[in-house]
Amino acid sequence: MIAAAIDQGTTSTRALVLQPDGGASVVKALEHRQHYPRPGWVEHDPEELIANLRACIDAVAGAEALGIDNQGESCLAWDSETKEPVSPVIVWQDSRTAEVIEALKRDGGEAETLARAGLPLDAYFSAAKLAWIVAHSSEAKRLLAKGKLRLGTTDAFFLDRLTGRCVTDITTASRTSLMNLASGRWDAELCRLFGVPIEALPEIVPTTGDFGAVTVNGRKVPVTASLVDQQAALYGHGCRAAGDAKITFGTGAFALMVTGPEILRAPDQGLLPTVAWQLAGERPVYALDGGVYSASAAVNWGRSLGLFDGFDALNALAGPPAINGGLVFVPALAGLACPHWDRRARGLWLGLSIEHGKADLMKAILEGIAFRAAEVITAMSELVPSAAPLSIDGGLSRNDYFTQFLADVLERDVHVASNAELTGSGTAQLTARAIGRPVEASGSATVVTPRQARSALLTRFAEAVKVSRDWKG
Repeated sequence: MIAAAIDQGTTSTRALVLQPDGGASVVKALEHRQHYPRPGWVEHDPEELIANLRACIDAVAGAEALGIDNQGESCLAWDSETKEPVSPVIVWQDSRTAEVIEALKRDGGEAETLARAGLPLDAYFSAAKLAWIVAHSSEAKRLLAKGKLRLGTTDAFFLDRLTGRCVTDITTASRTSLMNLASGRWDAELCRLFGVPIEALPEIVPTTGDFGAVTVNGRKVPVTASLVDQQAALYGHGCRAAGDAKITFGTGAFALMVTGPEILRAPDQGLLPTVAWQLAGERPVYALDGGVYSASAAVNWGRSLGLFDGFDALNALAGPPAINGGLVFVPALAGLACPHWDRRARGLWLGLSIEHGKADLMKAILEGIAFRAAEVITAMSELVPSAAPLSIDGGLSRNDYFTQFLADVLERDVHVASNAELTGSGTAQLTARAIGRPVEASGSATVVTPRQARSALLTRFAEAVKVSRDWKG
Protein backbone atom coordinates (compact mmCIF):
# COMPACT_ATOMS: atom_id res chain seq x y z
CA MET A 1 0.00 0.00 0.00
CA ILE A 2 1.13 3.58 -0.66
CA ALA A 3 -0.74 5.56 1.93
CA ALA A 4 -3.27 5.11 4.69
CA ALA A 5 -5.84 7.41 6.22
CA ILE A 6 -7.42 7.54 9.63
CA ASP A 7 -10.91 9.00 9.32
CA GLN A 8 -11.85 10.18 12.83
CA GLY A 9 -15.53 11.06 12.58
CA THR A 10 -18.45 11.90 14.81
CA THR A 11 -19.49 8.31 15.48
CA SER A 12 -16.51 6.15 14.50
CA THR A 13 -12.81 5.95 13.65
CA ARG A 14 -11.88 4.14 10.45
CA ALA A 15 -8.57 3.02 8.93
CA LEU A 16 -8.42 3.06 5.12
CA VAL A 17 -5.60 2.01 2.78
CA LEU A 18 -4.90 3.37 -0.71
CA GLN A 19 -3.39 1.05 -3.29
CA PRO A 20 -1.22 2.07 -6.29
CA ASP A 21 -4.17 1.51 -8.68
CA GLY A 22 -6.32 3.98 -6.73
CA GLY A 23 -8.37 1.35 -4.97
CA ALA A 24 -9.24 2.10 -1.36
CA SER A 25 -10.61 -0.13 1.35
CA VAL A 26 -11.40 0.04 5.05
CA VAL A 27 -9.32 -2.33 7.14
CA LYS A 28 -10.61 -1.42 10.60
CA ALA A 29 -13.52 0.55 12.04
CA LEU A 30 -14.35 1.26 15.67
CA GLU A 31 -17.36 3.11 17.02
CA HIS A 32 -17.13 5.32 20.10
CA ARG A 33 -19.72 6.34 22.65
CA GLN A 34 -21.78 9.51 22.46
CA HIS A 35 -22.26 11.25 25.82
CA TYR A 36 -25.20 13.57 26.50
CA PRO A 37 -24.66 14.85 30.07
CA ARG A 38 -27.28 17.60 29.74
CA PRO A 39 -29.83 18.70 27.13
CA GLY A 40 -27.94 20.26 24.22
CA TRP A 41 -24.57 18.92 25.37
CA VAL A 42 -22.70 16.37 23.25
CA GLU A 43 -19.33 15.00 24.35
CA HIS A 44 -16.75 12.35 23.47
CA ASP A 45 -14.14 10.75 25.71
CA PRO A 46 -10.68 11.91 24.45
CA GLU A 47 -8.98 8.76 25.74
CA GLU A 48 -11.47 6.53 23.94
CA LEU A 49 -10.77 8.40 20.70
CA ILE A 50 -7.00 8.07 21.20
CA ALA A 51 -7.33 4.33 21.89
CA ASN A 52 -9.38 3.86 18.72
CA LEU A 53 -6.92 5.94 16.70
CA ARG A 54 -4.04 3.84 17.98
CA ALA A 55 -5.84 0.60 17.11
CA CYS A 56 -6.63 1.88 13.60
CA ILE A 57 -3.05 3.04 13.07
CA ASP A 58 -1.78 -0.41 14.08
CA ALA A 59 -4.05 -1.89 11.38
CA VAL A 60 -2.16 -0.06 8.58
CA ALA A 61 1.36 -1.03 9.59
CA GLY A 62 2.61 -1.39 6.00
CA ALA A 63 1.79 2.14 4.85
CA GLU A 64 4.53 4.44 3.53
CA ALA A 65 2.75 7.46 5.01
CA LEU A 66 -0.32 8.28 7.05
CA GLY A 67 -2.96 11.03 6.98
CA ILE A 68 -5.60 11.91 9.57
CA ASP A 69 -8.87 13.74 9.05
CA ASN A 70 -10.92 15.11 11.93
CA GLN A 71 -14.41 16.18 12.99
CA GLY A 72 -13.74 19.86 12.35
CA GLU A 73 -15.30 21.95 15.08
CA SER A 74 -15.03 19.47 17.99
CA CYS A 75 -12.50 20.64 20.57
CA LEU A 76 -10.95 20.16 24.02
CA ALA A 77 -8.19 21.21 26.44
CA TRP A 78 -5.10 19.27 27.50
CA ASP A 79 -1.84 19.56 29.46
CA SER A 80 1.10 20.60 27.26
CA GLU A 81 3.56 18.53 29.32
CA THR A 82 1.70 15.31 30.14
CA LYS A 83 -0.54 15.45 27.02
CA GLU A 84 -3.43 14.38 29.26
CA PRO A 85 -6.88 15.84 28.46
CA VAL A 86 -8.39 18.14 31.08
CA SER A 87 -11.82 18.33 29.45
CA PRO A 88 -14.05 16.07 27.39
CA VAL A 89 -14.23 16.62 23.65
CA ILE A 90 -17.05 19.12 23.13
CA VAL A 91 -18.59 17.93 19.86
CA TRP A 92 -19.56 20.18 16.95
CA GLN A 93 -23.25 19.37 17.59
CA ASP A 94 -23.06 20.76 21.14
CA SER A 95 -25.09 23.92 21.79
CA ARG A 96 -24.13 24.76 25.40
CA THR A 97 -22.73 28.12 24.31
CA ALA A 98 -25.92 29.29 22.58
CA GLU A 99 -26.65 31.98 25.19
CA VAL A 100 -23.08 33.30 24.99
CA ILE A 101 -23.40 33.47 21.23
CA GLU A 102 -26.68 35.41 21.48
CA ALA A 103 -25.05 37.89 23.89
CA LEU A 104 -22.15 38.43 21.47
CA LYS A 105 -24.65 39.04 18.68
CA ARG A 106 -26.48 41.63 20.74
CA ASP A 107 -23.15 43.37 21.37
CA GLY A 108 -22.41 43.54 17.63
CA GLY A 109 -19.73 40.84 17.66
CA GLU A 110 -20.94 39.15 14.48
CA ALA A 111 -19.59 41.97 12.33
CA GLU A 112 -16.09 41.10 13.59
CA THR A 113 -16.38 37.34 13.04
CA LEU A 114 -17.74 37.80 9.52
CA ALA A 115 -15.06 40.32 8.58
CA ARG A 116 -12.13 38.46 10.09
CA ALA A 117 -13.02 34.75 10.14
CA GLY A 118 -15.69 34.77 7.43
CA LEU A 119 -18.04 32.99 9.83
CA PRO A 120 -21.28 33.99 11.58
CA LEU A 121 -21.67 33.73 15.32
CA ASP A 122 -22.90 30.21 16.00
CA ALA A 123 -22.38 27.60 18.71
CA TYR A 124 -21.40 25.19 15.91
CA PHE A 125 -17.90 26.66 15.66
CA SER A 126 -15.10 26.01 18.15
CA ALA A 127 -14.30 29.43 19.60
CA ALA A 128 -17.10 29.71 22.15
CA LYS A 129 -16.60 26.07 23.18
CA LEU A 130 -12.91 26.69 23.91
CA ALA A 131 -13.79 29.81 25.88
CA TRP A 132 -16.38 27.80 27.84
CA ILE A 133 -13.68 25.30 28.87
CA VAL A 134 -11.42 28.08 30.14
CA ALA A 135 -14.29 29.68 32.04
CA HIS A 136 -15.63 26.49 33.65
CA SER A 137 -12.63 24.20 34.21
CA SER A 138 -10.52 24.88 37.31
CA GLU A 139 -7.79 22.62 35.94
CA ALA A 140 -7.71 24.55 32.67
CA LYS A 141 -7.38 27.79 34.63
CA ARG A 142 -4.55 26.32 36.71
CA LEU A 143 -2.64 25.15 33.65
CA LEU A 144 -3.21 28.50 31.91
CA ALA A 145 -1.67 30.33 34.85
CA LYS A 146 1.39 28.07 34.60
CA GLY A 147 1.66 28.42 30.82
CA LYS A 148 0.91 24.72 30.32
CA LEU A 149 -2.58 24.82 28.82
CA ARG A 150 -3.28 23.63 25.30
CA LEU A 151 -6.58 24.46 23.62
CA GLY A 152 -7.60 23.24 20.22
CA THR A 153 -9.62 21.08 17.91
CA THR A 154 -9.23 17.31 18.13
CA ASP A 155 -6.60 17.14 15.36
CA ALA A 156 -4.09 19.15 17.41
CA PHE A 157 -4.66 16.90 20.43
CA PHE A 158 -4.25 13.75 18.33
CA LEU A 159 -1.03 14.99 16.73
CA ASP A 160 0.44 16.28 19.99
CA ARG A 161 -0.30 12.96 21.67
CA LEU A 162 0.74 10.66 18.82
CA THR A 163 3.61 12.51 17.12
CA GLY A 164 4.64 15.23 19.59
CA ARG A 165 3.73 18.06 17.18
CA CYS A 166 1.10 20.46 18.53
CA VAL A 167 -0.19 21.88 15.25
CA THR A 168 -3.47 22.30 13.42
CA ASP A 169 -3.91 22.57 9.68
CA ILE A 170 -5.38 25.64 8.05
CA THR A 171 -8.66 23.95 7.03
CA THR A 172 -9.39 23.01 10.63
CA ALA A 173 -8.30 26.38 11.97
CA SER A 174 -10.65 28.07 9.50
CA ARG A 175 -13.59 26.35 11.27
CA THR A 176 -12.85 27.80 14.72
CA SER A 177 -13.92 31.47 14.30
CA LEU A 178 -10.47 32.38 15.65
CA MET A 179 -8.41 32.36 12.43
CA ASN A 180 -8.15 35.41 10.21
CA LEU A 181 -9.16 33.97 6.84
CA ALA A 182 -7.05 36.44 4.86
CA SER A 183 -3.80 35.89 6.77
CA GLY A 184 -4.23 32.23 7.76
CA ARG A 185 -3.14 33.09 11.31
CA TRP A 186 -4.82 33.33 14.69
CA ASP A 187 -6.52 36.70 15.06
CA ALA A 188 -5.82 38.50 18.35
CA GLU A 189 -9.07 40.48 18.20
CA LEU A 190 -11.18 37.36 17.67
CA CYS A 191 -9.41 35.61 20.55
CA ARG A 192 -10.15 38.64 22.74
CA LEU A 193 -13.79 38.72 21.61
CA PHE A 194 -14.40 35.10 22.64
CA GLY A 195 -12.03 35.01 25.61
CA VAL A 196 -9.63 32.40 24.24
CA PRO A 197 -5.96 32.79 25.25
CA ILE A 198 -4.08 32.92 21.96
CA GLU A 199 -0.90 31.55 23.54
CA ALA A 200 -2.66 28.25 24.30
CA LEU A 201 -3.56 27.58 20.66
CA PRO A 202 -1.53 25.30 18.35
CA GLU A 203 0.50 26.54 15.39
CA ILE A 204 -1.37 26.74 12.07
CA VAL A 205 0.30 24.84 9.20
CA PRO A 206 -0.63 23.75 5.63
CA THR A 207 -2.75 20.66 4.99
CA THR A 208 0.19 18.59 3.74
CA GLY A 209 3.71 18.52 5.11
CA ASP A 210 5.60 17.19 8.12
CA PHE A 211 3.24 16.37 10.99
CA GLY A 212 5.77 14.15 12.74
CA ALA A 213 5.65 10.35 12.79
CA VAL A 214 3.86 7.57 14.60
CA THR A 215 5.51 4.33 15.64
CA VAL A 216 3.87 1.21 14.24
CA ASN A 217 5.41 -2.16 15.16
CA GLY A 218 8.72 -0.46 15.86
CA ARG A 219 8.72 1.43 12.54
CA LYS A 220 8.33 5.18 12.15
CA VAL A 221 5.54 6.11 9.74
CA PRO A 222 5.40 9.79 8.72
CA VAL A 223 2.14 11.71 9.02
CA THR A 224 1.98 13.89 5.91
CA ALA A 225 -1.62 15.16 5.77
CA SER A 226 -4.15 16.46 8.28
CA LEU A 227 -7.45 18.22 7.56
CA VAL A 228 -11.17 18.50 8.28
CA ASP A 229 -13.25 15.49 7.22
CA GLN A 230 -15.51 17.48 4.90
CA GLN A 231 -12.58 19.07 3.07
CA ALA A 232 -11.09 15.59 2.75
CA ALA A 233 -14.35 14.40 1.20
CA LEU A 234 -14.29 17.35 -1.22
CA TYR A 235 -10.85 16.24 -2.42
CA GLY A 236 -11.97 12.61 -2.50
CA HIS A 237 -14.91 13.51 -4.75
CA GLY A 238 -12.40 14.81 -7.30
CA CYS A 239 -13.57 18.42 -6.94
CA ARG A 240 -10.69 20.59 -8.13
CA ALA A 241 -12.08 23.40 -10.34
CA ALA A 242 -14.13 26.42 -9.31
CA GLY A 243 -17.80 25.42 -9.24
CA ASP A 244 -17.16 21.76 -8.42
CA ALA A 245 -19.36 20.83 -5.45
CA LYS A 246 -20.19 17.89 -3.24
CA ILE A 247 -22.56 17.07 -0.41
CA THR A 248 -21.84 14.41 2.17
CA PHE A 249 -25.03 13.17 3.82
CA GLY A 250 -24.07 11.95 7.27
CA THR A 251 -25.43 12.96 10.67
CA GLY A 252 -25.76 16.37 9.05
CA ALA A 253 -25.42 17.31 5.38
CA PHE A 254 -22.24 19.14 4.48
CA ALA A 255 -21.90 20.96 1.19
CA LEU A 256 -18.67 22.41 -0.14
CA MET A 257 -18.00 24.16 -3.45
CA VAL A 258 -14.50 24.97 -4.69
CA THR A 259 -14.07 28.68 -5.47
CA GLY A 260 -10.34 28.79 -6.29
CA PRO A 261 -7.46 30.98 -5.07
CA GLU A 262 -9.59 33.92 -3.92
CA ILE A 263 -11.82 34.25 -0.87
CA LEU A 264 -15.46 34.62 -1.90
CA ARG A 265 -17.61 36.24 0.79
CA ALA A 266 -21.42 36.12 0.78
CA PRO A 267 -22.63 36.74 4.34
CA ASP A 268 -25.94 38.17 3.09
CA GLN A 269 -26.70 34.77 1.54
CA GLY A 270 -25.56 32.78 4.56
CA LEU A 271 -22.67 31.16 2.70
CA LEU A 272 -19.36 30.78 4.46
CA PRO A 273 -15.91 31.12 2.90
CA THR A 274 -13.49 28.50 4.15
CA VAL A 275 -10.21 26.88 3.20
CA ALA A 276 -10.55 23.78 1.01
CA TRP A 277 -6.91 22.76 1.40
CA GLN A 278 -3.39 24.15 1.24
CA LEU A 279 -0.63 22.02 -0.18
CA ALA A 280 2.85 22.53 1.26
CA GLY A 281 4.59 25.46 -0.45
CA GLU A 282 1.44 26.61 -2.25
CA ARG A 283 -1.31 29.17 -1.69
CA PRO A 284 -4.58 28.04 -0.10
CA VAL A 285 -7.49 26.90 -2.25
CA TYR A 286 -10.78 28.28 -0.95
CA ALA A 287 -14.33 26.99 -0.92
CA LEU A 288 -17.86 27.94 0.06
CA ASP A 289 -19.30 25.96 2.93
CA GLY A 290 -22.93 25.25 3.71
CA GLY A 291 -24.09 22.93 6.44
CA VAL A 292 -27.44 21.32 7.28
CA TYR A 293 -27.54 20.26 10.91
CA SER A 294 -29.94 17.31 10.59
CA ALA A 295 -29.80 14.79 7.74
CA SER A 296 -29.41 11.15 8.78
CA ALA A 297 -30.06 12.42 12.31
CA ALA A 298 -33.60 13.30 11.18
CA VAL A 299 -34.07 9.90 9.54
CA ASN A 300 -32.88 8.08 12.67
CA TRP A 301 -35.22 10.25 14.74
CA GLY A 302 -38.08 9.16 12.50
CA ARG A 303 -37.11 5.54 13.04
CA SER A 304 -37.05 6.08 16.82
CA LEU A 305 -40.67 7.27 16.56
CA GLY A 306 -41.63 4.00 14.86
CA LEU A 307 -42.22 5.49 11.40
CA PHE A 308 -40.26 2.62 9.85
CA ASP A 309 -38.69 -0.57 11.18
CA GLY A 310 -35.76 -1.16 8.87
CA PHE A 311 -34.03 0.59 6.02
CA ASP A 312 -35.55 -1.83 3.49
CA ALA A 313 -38.88 -0.08 4.11
CA LEU A 314 -37.26 3.31 3.69
CA ASN A 315 -35.61 2.22 0.45
CA ALA A 316 -38.95 0.94 -0.89
CA LEU A 317 -40.64 4.36 -0.79
CA ALA A 318 -42.16 5.30 -4.14
CA GLY A 319 -44.97 7.27 -5.70
CA PRO A 320 -45.83 10.98 -5.62
CA PRO A 321 -43.92 13.25 -3.24
CA ALA A 322 -45.55 14.05 0.09
CA ILE A 323 -45.42 17.76 -0.69
CA ASN A 324 -47.73 17.16 -3.64
CA GLY A 325 -50.36 16.30 -1.05
CA GLY A 326 -49.61 19.40 0.98
CA LEU A 327 -47.36 17.69 3.57
CA VAL A 328 -43.94 19.24 4.27
CA PHE A 329 -41.28 18.68 6.93
CA VAL A 330 -38.58 21.14 7.98
CA PRO A 331 -35.66 19.18 9.53
CA ALA A 332 -34.71 21.92 11.99
CA LEU A 333 -34.29 19.44 14.84
CA ALA A 334 -31.14 21.26 15.98
CA GLY A 335 -32.00 24.60 14.40
CA LEU A 336 -31.17 25.75 10.87
CA ALA A 337 -27.67 26.21 9.55
CA CYS A 338 -26.84 27.60 6.08
CA PRO A 339 -28.22 29.87 4.70
CA HIS A 340 -30.43 30.84 7.69
CA TRP A 341 -28.12 30.33 10.70
CA ASP A 342 -30.94 30.23 13.22
CA ARG A 343 -30.41 27.89 16.17
CA ARG A 344 -33.83 28.82 17.59
CA ALA A 345 -35.76 27.47 14.59
CA ARG A 346 -37.80 24.35 15.32
CA GLY A 347 -38.48 21.23 13.28
CA LEU A 348 -42.05 20.79 12.14
CA TRP A 349 -44.52 19.07 9.87
CA LEU A 350 -47.09 21.25 8.10
CA GLY A 351 -50.19 20.09 6.27
CA LEU A 352 -50.92 16.95 8.30
CA SER A 353 -54.25 15.29 7.68
CA ILE A 354 -55.95 12.08 8.79
CA GLU A 355 -55.14 10.51 5.43
CA HIS A 356 -51.38 10.69 6.03
CA GLY A 357 -49.62 7.54 7.20
CA LYS A 358 -46.10 6.52 8.19
CA ALA A 359 -44.86 6.35 4.60
CA ASP A 360 -46.03 9.91 3.93
CA LEU A 361 -44.27 11.17 7.05
CA MET A 362 -41.01 9.47 6.05
CA LYS A 363 -41.28 10.81 2.51
CA ALA A 364 -41.69 14.28 3.99
CA ILE A 365 -38.55 13.82 6.11
CA LEU A 366 -36.48 12.75 3.09
CA GLU A 367 -37.92 15.58 1.02
CA GLY A 368 -37.21 18.10 3.78
CA ILE A 369 -33.54 17.08 3.87
CA ALA A 370 -33.38 17.34 0.08
CA PHE A 371 -35.00 20.78 0.17
CA ARG A 372 -32.49 22.00 2.75
CA ALA A 373 -29.59 20.71 0.66
CA ALA A 374 -31.09 22.34 -2.42
CA GLU A 375 -31.35 25.67 -0.59
CA VAL A 376 -27.60 25.55 0.03
CA ILE A 377 -26.57 24.45 -3.47
CA THR A 378 -28.90 26.97 -5.12
CA ALA A 379 -27.36 29.80 -3.10
CA MET A 380 -23.85 28.64 -4.00
CA SER A 381 -24.66 28.32 -7.70
CA GLU A 382 -25.89 31.91 -7.81
CA LEU A 383 -22.38 33.00 -6.82
CA VAL A 384 -20.32 30.48 -8.78
CA PRO A 385 -22.35 29.25 -11.76
CA SER A 386 -21.54 25.69 -12.73
CA ALA A 387 -23.07 23.15 -15.06
CA ALA A 388 -21.13 20.31 -13.46
CA PRO A 389 -23.14 17.54 -11.81
CA LEU A 390 -23.47 17.61 -8.04
CA SER A 391 -21.47 14.79 -6.45
CA ILE A 392 -22.94 13.22 -3.30
CA ASP A 393 -22.05 10.51 -0.85
CA GLY A 394 -23.11 9.23 2.57
CA GLY A 395 -25.89 6.99 3.78
CA LEU A 396 -28.81 8.89 2.24
CA SER A 397 -27.13 8.79 -1.18
CA ARG A 398 -28.10 5.08 -1.28
CA ASN A 399 -31.82 5.89 -1.13
CA ASP A 400 -33.33 6.07 -4.62
CA TYR A 401 -36.37 8.11 -3.55
CA PHE A 402 -34.15 10.72 -1.91
CA THR A 403 -31.61 11.04 -4.74
CA GLN A 404 -34.31 11.32 -7.41
CA PHE A 405 -36.18 13.98 -5.46
CA LEU A 406 -32.92 15.92 -4.93
CA ALA A 407 -32.14 15.81 -8.66
CA ASP A 408 -35.69 16.94 -9.49
CA VAL A 409 -35.61 19.89 -7.07
CA LEU A 410 -32.17 21.00 -8.25
CA GLU A 411 -33.06 20.25 -11.90
CA ARG A 412 -29.48 19.07 -12.20
CA ASP A 413 -27.71 15.73 -12.60
CA VAL A 414 -26.65 14.18 -9.32
CA HIS A 415 -23.68 11.79 -9.25
CA VAL A 416 -23.86 9.17 -6.50
CA ALA A 417 -20.34 8.05 -5.75
CA SER A 418 -19.78 4.29 -5.75
CA ASN A 419 -16.90 4.75 -3.32
CA ALA A 420 -18.47 4.86 0.13
CA GLU A 421 -15.22 6.05 1.74
CA LEU A 422 -14.53 9.33 -0.03
CA THR A 423 -13.46 11.11 3.17
CA GLY A 424 -10.73 8.62 3.97
CA SER A 425 -9.89 8.29 0.28
CA GLY A 426 -9.38 12.05 -0.05
CA THR A 427 -7.15 12.08 3.02
CA ALA A 428 -5.11 9.17 1.65
CA GLN A 429 -4.75 10.87 -1.76
CA LEU A 430 -3.38 14.01 -0.11
CA THR A 431 -1.07 11.85 2.02
CA ALA A 432 0.32 10.09 -1.06
CA ARG A 433 0.70 13.37 -2.93
CA ALA A 434 2.75 14.78 -0.06
CA ILE A 435 5.36 12.01 -0.46
CA GLY A 436 5.54 12.40 -4.24
CA ARG A 437 3.33 9.41 -5.02
CA PRO A 438 0.13 11.01 -6.36
CA VAL A 439 -2.75 8.61 -6.92
CA GLU A 440 -6.28 9.41 -8.06
CA ALA A 441 -8.91 7.23 -6.46
CA SER A 442 -10.67 4.71 -8.66
CA GLY A 443 -14.42 4.22 -8.77
CA SER A 444 -17.45 5.23 -10.76
CA ALA A 445 -20.67 7.09 -10.04
CA THR A 446 -24.34 6.44 -10.66
CA VAL A 447 -25.95 9.33 -12.54
CA VAL A 448 -29.40 10.41 -11.37
CA THR A 449 -31.07 12.61 -14.00
CA PRO A 450 -34.03 14.87 -13.22
CA ARG A 451 -37.33 13.34 -14.30
CA GLN A 452 -39.64 16.19 -13.40
CA ALA A 453 -38.89 19.88 -12.81
CA ARG A 454 -39.58 20.61 -9.15
CA SER A 455 -37.47 23.69 -8.39
CA ALA A 456 -40.67 25.74 -7.97
CA LEU A 457 -41.39 23.67 -4.86
CA LEU A 458 -38.53 25.47 -3.10
CA THR A 459 -40.83 28.49 -2.81
CA ARG A 460 -43.41 26.35 -0.98
CA PHE A 461 -40.71 24.96 1.27
CA ALA A 462 -39.51 28.50 2.06
CA GLU A 463 -42.97 29.22 3.51
CA ALA A 464 -42.54 26.29 5.90
CA VAL A 465 -39.04 27.46 6.85
CA LYS A 466 -40.48 30.84 7.81
CA VAL A 467 -42.94 29.15 10.17
CA SER A 468 -40.08 27.08 11.58
CA ARG A 469 -38.09 30.23 12.34
CA ASP A 470 -41.07 32.08 13.82
CA TRP A 471 -42.04 29.15 16.07
CA LYS A 472 -39.61 29.62 18.96
CA GLY A 473 -41.21 27.10 21.30
